[in-house]
Amino acid sequence: MEEGIVSISQLNDYIFCPVSIYFHNLYGNGNTRLYQRKDQVNGTAAHSAVDNGKYSTKKSFVMGMDIYSEEYGLIGKIDIFDNATGRLTERKKKIHKIYDGFIFQVYAQFVCLSEMGYSVRSINLYSMDDNKNYPVKLPSENLEMWEKFCKVMKDIRRFDMNSFIQNNEEKCKGCIYEPICDRSLL
Repeated sequence: MEEGIVSISQLNDYIFCPVSIYFHNLYGNGNTRLYQRKDQVNGTAAHSAVDNGKYSTKKSFVMGMDIYSEEYGLIGKIDIFDNATGRLTERKKKIHKIYDGFIFQVYAQFVCLSEMGYSVRSINLYSMDDNKNYPVKLPSENLEMWEKFCKVMKDIRRFDMNSFIQNNEEKCKGCIYEPICDRSLL
C-alpha cells in the first residue's frame, strides 16, 4: 500500500485479510447490496442513528464526527464521544469476541481525538444486540496491544499485494469478496 492516509475502518479489514481492502476500494461507492452479506447490512443499519446524529440529544455527546491524525496518517469517524466523561464508545451490532481489529480501531480513534485536542479518559466497545459494554484499556495501560497496533500500522504501509498468499481457509469462508478473489483457498 502507499504512504498515504489509512482509513480507520481498514484496520480490522487488514487483519481479516489485506486483499479485502483492495476489493472494498474496487467496489468504491457502488451499490453495497450487490456484495454485502446480511451481517454487513445489519451493521450498517445499526449505525444509522449515530451516523445521522440522532442517537442522543445529550449536549456532551459528539456523534459520527470525522476525525484525523496527521502523526499516524489516519482518517475516519467516531461513533460516540462523551465530552463530559471523556468516554469513547465504538458500537458494534453484536460482539461475539473482542478481536484485535476492534481494539486497533478504537486506538486509532483515540490517537485522532487526542491529536484533535479531546481528552479521552476511557474506551468502551458496545454490543447493541445484547446491550453489553466491554471496557478497553487505554494504550498507556496496555503497552503490548499498543505495540501490536503500531506494528499493524507499519505492516499496512509496507503491504505488497503481489506477494500476499492467503493461508487461512476460514477467512476465505467468511469473506464477502471470496467469489471474485484470485487468492481464495476455496
